[in-house]
Amino acid sequence: MAPKLFLYNALVPLLAGSLKLFSPAFPRLRTFFDVRKNMFTTLEQSIAEKKDSEFRVWIHAASAGEFEQSRPIIAALKKSRPDLSVFVSFQSDSGYSVYRNYPDAAAVWYHPVDTKQNAKKTVALIRPDVVVIMRYDFWPNHLLAAKKSGALLFLVAAVLQDRSIYGKPLVRQFYRQVFSLFDFIYTVSEKDSERFATLFGRNDALTAGDPRFDQVVQRSANTSKIDTLAACYAGKLLLVAGSTWERDEEILLPASMELAGKLSLILVPHDVSPGNISRLETMLHASGISFSRLSSLPENFSSNSVLVVDTVGLLAELYTLAGIAYVGGGFGVNVHNTLEPAVYGIPVLFGPNHHNSPEAEALVRITAATVIPDRDTLADTLKKLLDNPDARALQGSLAGSFVQERLGASQTVAKKILNSITI
Repeated sequence: MAPKLFLYNALVPLLAGSLKLFSPAFPRLRTFFDVRKNMFTTLEQSIAEKKDSEFRVWIHAASAGEFEQSRPIIAALKKSRPDLSVFVSFQSDSGYSVYRNYPDAAAVWYHPVDTKQNAKKTVALIRPDVVVIMRYDFWPNHLLAAKKSGALLFLVAAVLQDRSIYGKPLVRQFYRQVFSLFDFIYTVSEKDSERFATLFGRNDALTAGDPRFDQVVQRSANTSKIDTLAACYAGKLLLVAGSTWERDEEILLPASMELAGKLSLILVPHDVSPGNISRLETMLHASGISFSRLSSLPENFSSNSVLVVDTVGLLAELYTLAGIAYVGGGFGVNVHNTLEPAVYGIPVLFGPNHHNSPEAEALVRITAATVIPDRDTLADTLKKLLDNPDARALQGSLAGSFVQERLGASQTVAKKILNSITI
């Protein structure tokens, strides 16, 4: 049964119009509408330039993180069916900016405002056989238009938290209708499947796991970008601190000073803008710590100096050099990606705010990771890991096993998609 969208379709154009009216005063809103001005023309040109395909899969991701979950699925699909065309849409500017030239996609574009007219136009251009929504970001008009066109709808890597907004009384019925549109729902955990059944009557939701585990393993095989650094850290115990914020750096720098000569440090800030890199360098200067920028690495660079990574896209590979990893964000809203270092079988450290990350909590629970609430704890933990190689190896082994034991979600989903389009 199709969702009743009368109120939704009355409110969405009104809200979009109001936001567009006020967008000149708000940069993020202005960007949202500016990048969508010629969206359909650009999409139509992209499709016209590509060879037509018998089977088409449309993958939608809210942002870069959600799209990362889809990449091993796309790889599995393309391996079995090289002729299959993949279309990728994003909601966020950050996701589109990173993957606008994604080589395995026939087209990459911004998801339009969810009106009936936009939905019909998008589906008419894409002509998808399968639509895959990664994790969340459900737009009912586009889902309904795709469903009416004959496409199969997949919800993949779905998560339902205990207090999810979808289960609130005022919107629960609406989302019950939205979730009813999906032909297949694949969840991250058994608890998620149970909540889909309890809250929305989707007793057929299947637990496949999280495709991010497959993605971090795939990425771990590629180290070509950091080959030149490997020699610099040969025989050294290296701490790679990834996605760091100022609060993280405030405890990392004193700890690194205490262990100078025993532990090398690479800092990879979450924000690599010139202003933030200058701020970090000012902190290093004030602490009396020698450093170099990766973008201007001297020929005589010493691993006793801190390396500041001022470019994007290298963090996952840098973890291959590390003996210990520190993941930033744990003094802010939430810790960043803890799977990226865990896959290499090394101890993982992060701040106290990690409860919105199921994998971070699980790593702590099995003692593969350590929560760092303050500077003294960080210094003490690093000293213990330095002084006890066996304990360091055991903790790392637990982290690596945690990842390896959770592989396979991508193959499960890809196999179902392939079976569905060949019937």
